[in-house]
Amino acid sequence: MAVALAASAAEPVDFARDIAPLFEKRCHACHGPRTQMNGLRLDDRAAALKGGNGGPVLVPGKSAESRLLRLVAGLEDKKIMPPAGPRLTQREVGLLRAWIDQGANWPDLPGTASAPTSRPTHWSFQPIARPKPPPTRNETWARNPIDRFVLARLERENIEPSPEADRRTLIRRVTFDLTGLPPAPADVAAFLLDNRPEAYERVVDRLLESPHYGERWARHWLDLARYADSDGYEKDYVRPHAWRWRHWVIESFNQDKPFNQFTIEQIAGDLLPNATVEQRIATGFHRNTLTNREGGVNIEQFRVEQVIDRAATAGTVWLGLSTGCAQCHDHKYDPITQKEFYQLYAFFNNADEYEIDAPLAGEMGPYLQKLPEYRRKRDELLSKYRVSELQGPWEARMKEARANPGRWTDWDHAYDALQKYLDHADRILNLPVEKRSRKWTDAITDHFVINYHRVIGKDEWKELKFTDLRKQLNELKDSYPRLSEAPIIAEDPAIRRKSNIHLRGDWKRKGAEVQPGVPGFLHGFEPAGPATRLDFAAWLVSPRNPLTARVTVNRFWQEFFGRGVVRTSDDFGAQGEKPTHPELLDWLAGRFMDSGWRVKALHRLIVTSAAYRQSSRARPEIDVRDAAHTLLARQSRLRLPAESVRDAALSVSELLYPAIGGKSVRPPIPKGVVELSYGGSVKWPESEGRDRYRRGLYILFQRTVPYPMLMNFDAPDANTAACRRERSNTPLQALNLLNDPVFVEAAQALAARVLREGSGDRVDRLFEIALARTPSPREREWVEAYLHKQVQLLERNPKQAEELFPLDLPGHARVETAAWTALSSAVLNLDEFITRE
Repeated sequence: MAVALAASAAEPVDFARDIAPLFEKRCHACHGPRTQMNGLRLDDRAAALKGGNGGPVLVPGKSAESRLLRLVAGLEDKKIMPPAGPRLTQREVGLLRAWIDQGANWPDLPGTASAPTSRPTHWSFQPIARPKPPPTRNETWARNPIDRFVLARLERENIEPSPEADRRTLIRRVTFDLTGLPPAPADVAAFLLDNRPEAYERVVDRLLESPHYGERWARHWLDLARYADSDGYEKDYVRPHAWRWRHWVIESFNQDKPFNQFTIEQIAGDLLPNATVEQRIATGFHRNTLTNREGGVNIEQFRVEQVIDRAATAGTVWLGLSTGCAQCHDHKYDPITQKEFYQLYAFFNNADEYEIDAPLAGEMGPYLQKLPEYRRKRDELLSKYRVSELQGPWEARMKEARANPGRWTDWDHAYDALQKYLDHADRILNLPVEKRSRKWTDAITDHFVINYHRVIGKDEWKELKFTDLRKQLNELKDSYPRLSEAPIIAEDPAIRRKSNIHLRGDWKRKGAEVQPGVPGFLHGFEPAGPATRLDFAAWLVSPRNPLTARVTVNRFWQEFFGRGVVRTSDDFGAQGEKPTHPELLDWLAGRFMDSGWRVKALHRLIVTSAAYRQSSRARPEIDVRDAAHTLLARQSRLRLPAESVRDAALSVSELLYPAIGGKSVRPPIPKGVVELSYGGSVKWPESEGRDRYRRGLYILFQRTVPYPMLMNFDAPDANTAACRRERSNTPLQALNLLNDPVFVEAAQALAARVLREGSGDRVDRLFEIALARTPSPREREWVEAYLHKQVQLLERNPKQAEELFPLDLPGHARVETAAWTALSSAVLNLDEFITRE
C-alpha cells in the first residue's frame, strides 16, 4: 500500500473507465454510490471538496492532502473505506491517487445529488391521464363510464360479462360493502317490492347516509394506520384514549370529509391556522406507533424508531411505496435515496407526543360542575398522606440521578422507571411546579405514589400506607365525571432537532444533516418558506401528485372487487404489479380529484356500475383464460372481514348494540389467552351489559394478545400498515363459530327470534333473517330432518337441552328451543353466511 501511495500512475486516468467502477463496486458497502460517513460525501463533487470533520475528502492536484487516500489506505484511526467487503488493491489505490493528482476530473454522475435525475419511466410515476371512456360494441350493458372501460377489455378478449345478480344477492352484497352489516329482512322485502327504475340506487343512497357507513370504512383506514389500543413490546400497556382518534375517523367518513382535507388534517392538523380540537385530534394517526417501555431501553432510540415508522407509514399509505426500505440504504428498486428517506423523516422529527382534552358532546357540563369538589377531595387525600412533603425531595433526587448516571443504582432504577412509565417525564420534571398543567401535576404525583418504594423500600412504603392512598385516589377518580382525551402530535417552537442520515439505519451513527424534503423523482416541491409537515401534506394531495389519488382509488376498488386494479395495493413501485386496467385506474383517480376528493361519490359510482352488479357465479369456460380473475367478467365471492363475521351474527340475532363511536370494549375471551401475555401482565375485565355486543371495530386490540376471533379470521396485527387483508379458510374458524361464547349466544338469540317472529313458516323466516333468501326444496328437507333428529337426541338428554338454551321461552318446550338453537348455530356456520356473494 505504501508503494501505491508513493507514486502516481504515469498514464492519464479516465474517470468513467477507472474511477466510477470503484465507487460503484466499493461504495455500495456504505449504502450505495451515494456514500456518507460523518460528513464525507462521494455523491456530490462540491460536498467532497468541502469535506467533513476530518478535512477535505478531495484536494484536486494534491493527493497527499486528500482524506480519501488516507481512508482507503486505512491510515485513519479505526476508520477505513469501504467499511465492509474487500479492501482496495494497491493498483486501485494508485489509480485514485493518480486521478486526484491529475486534477480529479469528476463529471456529473447520473442519479447523484450533483446531477438531477431524469423522470423515471415507471408507469405509476407518470402524471395522471384523463382518458375518455372507450367505445364498445355492446351499447346497452354499461350503466356508467366505469363499465365502458371494463367492457372494452372484455370485448377485446371476446368474453361476455356475467348477468346481473338477483335482487336478494345485490342488496346483501351492497349492504355489507357499504356498512359491514347484513340487510334487515324488512329492507330486503321493501327492495323486492320496489319496481321503480332507480330502486337499487335508492338503496345505495340510504346506505351511504347510514351512520354504520363510517364504521365500515373507518375499519379500512384503521388497518392502514396500524391502529391498536396498546403499546406493544413487553409491557404492552393499554392506551386508554386511543379510541378518540378512531371516533374522529368514523365521523369523518360519515360527514364525507374530502379526502384531501382528511389527509392534511392527519398529517399536519396541528399546524393549520387556528387549528380546532378536531383537527388536532386527527394527528392521532401518528400516535399508532409502538411504544417500548421495557426497563433499560434508550428513550431516544425508540423516539427515533417512532419517527422512522411515521415517515415509512406515510410513504406506504399515501404514496403506495415501500419508502421504509431506504432507511438503511438507497432503495434497491425504486428511485428513492437514503437521503430522501431522511428528508421525509425530518418532517416528523420535531413533532412530539401530547394528550389534549377532547370532550364529546355532553361531557363538559357535568365535568365542570363536579371538578371543584373532586379537586378538594383529592387535595385532602394528598395532604393526609404527606405527599407534597415527600414528593419535593424525591423530584430533586430524580434530577440528580439524571445528571449523575451510575452514581446511585437505586435512584438510577427509579429514574428509568419514571421515564418509561410516565409519558413526558423529563418535560414535567424540568418545569417548576407552579408552571405545570393540572394534568401533568396529577400524573407525576400519581407516579410518585405508586413508585416511591423503588428508593425507600417496600416496607417503609407500606408504612406510609401508599397502597391505601393509591386505591383511594383511583376510586375517587372513577367516581367523578371525566373528559375524553386524545393522543396527538404537535411541535414545540423551543425544540428544534437536527435531522441526519443514519448510517446503515443505526440511530447512533449520524451522517450528513438533511432538511425536510420529498423524493425528487416525483412532482415539484416548492414551499414558501422552511418546509413543514403542512407543506408535505399539501404536496401529497397536490393535483400534480401521480400517486395519492391512484393509490387511494385502487384500495377502494380492492374492497369492492376483492383485488385492486393494481393487485399489489401496498406497492406501486417497480416491484409491484402493473394495473390490469390502466385507463380505468387513471379515469377513477382523475374523477376522484375532480369531484373534490369526495369518497361517498366515488363509492356510489363504483357500486352502481354494471361491473359491480354482476353475478359472482363461477364460469368454468373463462377460468382457464382468466384464472386470476383480472378481467372482471364476474363479481367475486369474498369471505367477510373478521369484524363483519362477528357483527353479522350479532345483527341477525338482534344482540348487536348499534351505538356509534366511543371507547373500546372487552367482550368475553377464551380462558388462558390473556395469561399468554408477558408475565401475565395483561388484564381483561369483561365488559358488561350492552357493551359486550358492540361491533368488532370497538373490540380493544391488545397487540401482544389480540382478540383470538379476529385473528382467526385474518385481522392484521397492527404493527405495520396493512394495505390489504388475507382471506384464509381454516378449521379454527369453524370451531370459533361453533364454540365462541358470542356465537353461542347469537345462536340462542336467533332461535328465540325465529320462534317469536315465525308465526308462519319458521324455516323460511330463519333463512330470510340470516341469508336474505328462502330455502330451496332440498334445503328445506335437510333442515326439517335435522330438526327432527335434534329433538330426538335432546329428548333423551334433557341436561344438554338445558345447556343449549338455558332460558324459558313462553309457549315453547325446552327441547324445541334447544333444537332451534342447534339449527341456528349450523346456519351461522354456513359458508354462505360468512361470505359476501
